[in-house]
Amino acid sequence: MPASRTRARVARLPEVRRHLAAGWFAAAALAALTVAQLDLLARLIVAVIDGRAVAGLTAALAAATVARAALAGCREAVAGRTAARATAALRHRVLAAAQSLGPQWVAGRPTGELVALTDRGIDGLTPYLRDYLPQLALAAALPVAVLIRLCWADPASALVVAATLPLIPLFGALAGRQARSATRRQWRRLSVLSGHFLDTVLGLPTLRAFGRAGTHAVRLRTVADAHRHATMTALRVAFLTSLVLELVAALSLALLAVPIGLRLLAGDLDLRTALVVLLLAPEAYLPLRALGARFHAGAAGLAAAEDAFAVLDAAAPTVAPDRPDAGAAVPRPRPASTGPAGRPDAADVPAPRPAPTGRAARRRRVLVRCEDVTVRYPGRDEPALCGFDLTVEAGDRLVLTGPSGSGKSTVLALVLGFVRPARGRVLLDGLDLDSAGRAELAAWRARLGWLPQRPRLFAGTLAANVALGAPDVPEARIRRAIRAAALDEVVTGLPAGLHTVLGENGHGLSAGQRQRVALARALCRDAPLLLLDEPTARLDADTEAAVLAAATRLPADRTLLAVAHRPATIAAARPVPMPPVAELVEPRP
Repeated sequence: MPASRTRARVARLPEVRRHLAAGWFAAAALAALTVAQLDLLARLIVAVIDGRAVAGLTAALAAATVARAALAGCREAVAGRTAARATAALRHRVLAAAQSLGPQWVAGRPTGELVALTDRGIDGLTPYLRDYLPQLALAAALPVAVLIRLCWADPASALVVAATLPLIPLFGALAGRQARSATRRQWRRLSVLSGHFLDTVLGLPTLRAFGRAGTHAVRLRTVADAHRHATMTALRVAFLTSLVLELVAALSLALLAVPIGLRLLAGDLDLRTALVVLLLAPEAYLPLRALGARFHAGAAGLAAAEDAFAVLDAAAPTVAPDRPDAGAAVPRPRPASTGPAGRPDAADVPAPRPAPTGRAARRRRVLVRCEDVTVRYPGRDEPALCGFDLTVEAGDRLVLTGPSGSGKSTVLALVLGFVRPARGRVLLDGLDLDSAGRAELAAWRARLGWLPQRPRLFAGTLAANVALGAPDVPEARIRRAIRAAALDEVVTGLPAGLHTVLGENGHGLSAGQRQRVALARALCRDAPLLLLDEPTARLDADTEAAVLAAATRLPADRTLLAVAHRPATIAAARPVPMPPVAELVEPRP
């Protein structure tokens, strides 16, 4: 993304856009007050030299000075508040976008890079919003006001200032291109270093167990040295840029001051005009010099903002480009039993319990319907699903079976709305996934209980981990979910029971206990549809039997869609075989 586009998108943030007009108005008022203050100062000096009364000029100068200081203080306070609100809102949007993209997108990126982006990266945008944008407005307003006053006082001096002023932004732009690339490299190195450091901390026990800690330490040191070199390069460019701008400004002032002194000595210029020119001319160059310095302070934040907007763009709903029926008429639903050739029909699937008949059968609502669905992941030649059909009605107990790589987890990702089909149609309780917006998907997910393959626990109490996603749930429901997940004996053995504080990722519990905590979390939501991806993985036989017994006791209006390999889990529900991996090839036209 070009730097100009990134800056434009930052300026269009709602929290920033509200204060841009006020910032430009404050800059114009501050420029007028600066010119008035220095003009009054020149008049006061001349009056003192001439021995005239200075009470009125002193009062006016004091009023202009106080007004200028008060306006500058208010402008800085508003800019700081705007920067805090904008960075907090952008961080929230990035986290929400990453959540809406789903675990498949997050798992494809180093966790440390996402953490660095949402923490230090977005915080780096604060100097840009708090310092650079207000200084940009002042750099545009103050030189214009100074030139107008100089044209009135001494047109020759105004011509010199007008000729030398563009040199500062010109050299600043030339150096800024190098500074932007150096800062971008520094941010990239910092992201990589954050990812390596987090991976090292999380995998330190494994590295020590296999004797690879020393090798990984060398790799971490190499990444840290690369970040150090990138940081020093960025600082070197920033300091050289400041030196160039200061040198250009000093030479420009010398070109102006020397003729003013000679004309004053020759009697071609009066003292008041000379003082006005010498006092105002530095103010024309000062905001441009400060703008160059403050640009470097916010350059890292702009580089991070580019990555943040990339995450937001990835979360924007799009239509798959290889979908031939985009915009065409939606095909009519067809029965789930008409699958592709070689795929077991619904009539061939064993059903351990009889289907409801009569009025109950007519009232059963279709929660999920997949019609001829094909899903492709970026970077993979073969589709994850091809021509897949599935119908899930309210009260069903279904388990997807099949070999690894046949697309079972992809089906759950479709139901969660984390993946969109390249072909076919997915209806989620009547909602077409292809046209669903973020708010509609959020409302759908609020009705789901989900247990992923690798559940994540957070530092906090056991009760807070179980109630994650439903913070206002009563404690009685938490205890019921814990009993259903066969976790009550574990809770009894903990020092503070439900209020025992767990470490990050459930530190203090075994792998099977963490799995049961995640299962209790899914059951605690009391959702109409439960999605379980290998719910009994890492459980012993007795605990697996208790968990499956709890699953079979679900109310009749609760629906279960699970993925399983273990025979006991498959026997507890109606299996839906997935097509063999060899059949995951799109038919040629």
